[in-house]
Amino acid sequence: MKAAIEKFLAYLHSVRNASAHTLRNYASDLEQFHTYLSSPDSPPVKVTDVDHRVIREYLGYLHDQKLQKSSMARKLAALRSFLKFCAREGIVRENAARLVATPKLPKRVPSILSAEEMNEFLDGLAKVQRPKPKRASARTSEAEQDAALLLQRDRAILELLYASGLRVSELTGLNIDDVDRKERMLRVLGKGNKERIIPYGSKAEEAFERYWPIRGKLLTRSRSGDGRAVFLSHEGRRMGTRSVTRVVKKYVRLMNVNWDLHPHSLRHAFASHLLADGADLRAIQELLGHSSLSTTQRYTHASIRQLMEVYDKAHPHA
Repeated sequence: MKAAIEKFLAYLHSVRNASAHTLRNYASDLEQFHTYLSSPDSPPVKVTDVDHRVIREYLGYLHDQKLQKSSMARKLAALRSFLKFCAREGIVRENAARLVATPKLPKRVPSILSAEEMNEFLDGLAKVQRPKPKRASARTSEAEQDAALLLQRDRAILELLYASGLRVSELTGLNIDDVDRKERMLRVLGKGNKERIIPYGSKAEEAFERYWPIRGKLLTRSRSGDGRAVFLSHEGRRMGTRSVTRVVKKYVRLMNVNWDLHPHSLRHAFASHLLADGADLRAIQELLGHSSLSTTQRYTHASIRQLMEVYDKAHPHA
C-alpha cells in the first residue's frame, strides 16, 4: 500500500500539477489511514485488503477521536481519489470508497462584513498609529521607518484582496508579469491551474502605486529574493499565506475592532457586495474562479440573511 500511495502522490505532482498544499494534505490523510491499518506484528497492508467495511470502521475510529465531520469528509475524499487512481491503474478491481457515504455536513453560510464596515476598515488604515517605543534610539528610528514602509505594502495587500476577491494563495503567487497596471487587470493562476483575468478598482490602484517603490527597497534586502514576486516580506522574499494572514490579524488588532477577520473574509465580502449591487451570479463565479455555481450560490444565502437582519432591526412590525 505504501508504494501505491507514493505512486499516487507522484501522479498528482507530475500529471495533475497539484499544489504543495494539496500534496501535503493528501500525503497526511493517506499516511494516517495506512497507520490505522498497520500493526507491528502483522505483514504490510495491501491495497486489495481495503474494502468498504474497512473504510467505515476507519470513519468510526475518527468519530471516536472527536474529529469534526468536515475533517472526516476530507479524509474520505482523499481515500476516494486514491482508490479511484488504484482502480484505473489496475491495482484494485473497484473503488471501495464509493460505497461509503460522506458524513452529512451542516450548511455553513459565511459571516460577511457589510460594505460600510469594510470601507470603514480599509479607509481607517491610513490613520493607523503603531505604539511608540518608550526609549528612542537609532534602532527604534530604523524600526519606525520599516513599519511605515510595511504599512504601505499591507494597505496594498488588503485593498487588493477586497478589490479582486483573490484567494490568499493566489495573492502570494502573483508575479510582476501578472499585473497590468495600465488596464488595472490581474492574471491569476487558481485551483487546478486554471487561469483567469480579474480587474481591480481605483482604491487598490492607489495603494498599489504607493507600494511599487517600497517593493524595490524590500527587494534589495535579500540576495536570494524573488524578483518576480509582487508582495515581498520584510527580508525581501516572496510572502507566504501565513504572513498575509498575520497582516490581516495585525490591523484588526491595531484598529481595535472585534472581528474574526482573515484573508478569506475579504473574498467573501467581495462576492457578497457584488451580488448585493446586482452583479450576475455567473459573472461572480467567473471572478472567484469557482468550478461549480453551487459554491458561488452560498453568497445568495448570506445576502438574504443580512436582509433579514436589517428587516428585524428596522421594521416596526418585525
